[in-house]
Amino acid sequence: MVQLQLANITLVLGAKRIFENLNWEIQRGQKIGLIGANGAGKSSLFKMIEGEHSPEMGGVITRARLITTGYLSQSPELDSSLTALDAALAGNPRVAEVHAELELVENSLGDSEIYSNERKLQRALEAQHKLIEEYNALGGDSYPARVRDLLLGLGLAQSELTKPLSVLSGGQKKLVGLARLLLVRPDILLLDEPDNHLDLPGKMFLEKLIREYEGTVVLISHDRYLLDAAVTHIAELEDGKLTLFEGDYSSFITDKEMRLARQEELFQIQKRGLARMEMAIKRYRLWAQFNDKFATRIHAMEARMARVDKIDKPNLDRKRMDLRLSGWRGSNKVLELAGISKSFGSKQIFSNLDETIWHGERVGLIGANGAGKSVLLRMILGQEHPDSGEIKIGPSISIGHYAQEHETLDFNQTVVDAVRYAGEMSEGRATAFLLHYLFTYKQVSQKIGELSGGERSRLQLALVVLSGANFLLLDEPTNNLDIASAEVLEQALEDFVGTVLVISHDRYFLDRTVERLLVIENGQLIEYQGGYSDYLEKKR
Repeated sequence: MVQLQLANITLVLGAKRIFENLNWEIQRGQKIGLIGANGAGKSSLFKMIEGEHSPEMGGVITRARLITTGYLSQSPELDSSLTALDAALAGNPRVAEVHAELELVENSLGDSEIYSNERKLQRALEAQHKLIEEYNALGGDSYPARVRDLLLGLGLAQSELTKPLSVLSGGQKKLVGLARLLLVRPDILLLDEPDNHLDLPGKMFLEKLIREYEGTVVLISHDRYLLDAAVTHIAELEDGKLTLFEGDYSSFITDKEMRLARQEELFQIQKRGLARMEMAIKRYRLWAQFNDKFATRIHAMEARMARVDKIDKPNLDRKRMDLRLSGWRGSNKVLELAGISKSFGSKQIFSNLDETIWHGERVGLIGANGAGKSVLLRMILGQEHPDSGEIKIGPSISIGHYAQEHETLDFNQTVVDAVRYAGEMSEGRATAFLLHYLFTYKQVSQKIGELSGGERSRLQLALVVLSGANFLLLDEPTNNLDIASAEVLEQALEDFVGTVLVISHDRYFLDRTVERLLVIENGQLIEYQGGYSDYLEKKR
C-alpha cells in the first residue's frame, strides 16, 4: 500500500533549485535510508513532506487516508524547562488524556445516578472497558518505566533523566526527541540523522528499533553500518533526482557502480552512432547540391535523430574534498600513559591506566557515552590534569586536534581569516586552498558560525592539515560528513605518515581505519586487535 506519494515535486529556495520533477512512492513497512551529499536537499525533502516548504506549481504530495507522520529534525524544539524524562513522558499526550478520562469514568461509577440507572451504568462500563484497552495499548501503568527504559537504551545516563533539557547537549536533546516520536508511534517516521550522537550500544539499540518498528521508517544517515543493518531500501538524492533501490547500502553501491559502467558504455555507443549519422547528413547535404533525392534522406535521418531517447553522460568523477594529510615521522614512542588515574568528586573515571602508542599506529578509542573518552583526550592535550600518573608525549611530536563540537573554531571569525592565520598565507592563497575543501567563493567570506555542521567539519580538517601535525587526535571526525567526504578522510588517514588516535562511533569508519581498539571498560583500557567488526566478533 502506498502511504505517501510525491509527484512532480520541484523545490526552489532563494535562487537555488534543490530538486526538479521528483517522484517518490513510500510503501507501508519500508525501512528507507535516504542518502546524498550534504546540500543535496535531504532535510528539505523531509520539511516539504511536513509542510514546512511548499512545492512549485504542479507538484503534489498525497497521503493515504488517516496516515500520520512523525518528524525528528536535526535540532528538535523542546521545552527546555522540562527534565529529559518529563519531556519524553509528554511525547504522547494521549496517555495522560486517557488516564484522566478513565479516572472520571471510574469516579462516576460511585454516583448513585449512574449505578441506579441500568442504561447509564452499562454505558459507563462500556466506556471504562474501551478506555482500559486503549490505556493498556499505550503502555498503561508501565508507561513511565517504558519511557525510562527507552531513554536509557538510546544512551542517556540515569543521572541525566532528571536534569532539565537546558543543561543537556544538543545530542542528548535529540535522543529525547527521538524517544517522544517512538512513543507516539506514527505510521511513518521521518528521522534526520537520528544516530549522530549515539554511542555504539545506542546505535545497536536504534537499529533494533528501526528493524522491529511496525510502521514505515525513512531515515537520513551517513552511517554506512546502520544503512546495512537496518534498512530495506536506499533512496539516493543526487543532482535533484531521486533513485530508489531495494536492498542495503553495500548492495546499492555495487549496483550503482554496475549501472554507471553500463550507462557509460551505452552513452559511448550512442555517441558514436549519432556522430556517424551527423557525418552522413553532412555528406548528403553536399551531394544534395547535385541530386535532389539526397534531400529526402537528410529529412529522414534528422527525424530519426530527433526520435532517439538521449542517454545522459554519467558523472563518473564527482568533485570531492581534496584532503591530504602529509605528516612526518617524529619520535618512535608517540604517547605513553603511566599510572593515570582520574576522578570527578566521588566518581572514578580512570584507575591506574598504562598504555603506549607507537609511531604509525591507527588506534580507535571507544566506550559508552560518559565513559571518559573526551576526558582522556583533554588530558593528552593538557587541558585536564590526571589525579596521579604521568602523560608523556614524544619529544618530536606535534599534535593536531579535531574537536567533536567544533569548539576549536572561532564562530565570529570568517572562514578565509581562519585559514589565513593558521597557514600564514595571503587571502588569495587561503581562498584557493579552501576551494579544495568544497567551499564556494561566497562561503569563504562567511562567518564560521553561519556554516552548517558539515562545512565546519571540512574547515576543521583543513586546519588540521595546515597544522602540519604528525599525531592526530580526532574526536568523532565523521559526525557531520557525508559518505563521500568520510571516504576521502579514510583514504587520507591510510596515506598519512604519522600516528592517529581517534574517538568514533562510526563502525564502518573504524573497520576501514584502525588496526586496534582501546575500549574503556570499568575505568580501564582494554585492548582488542583489529577494527570494530573484529571487536564485535570477540565480544560474542
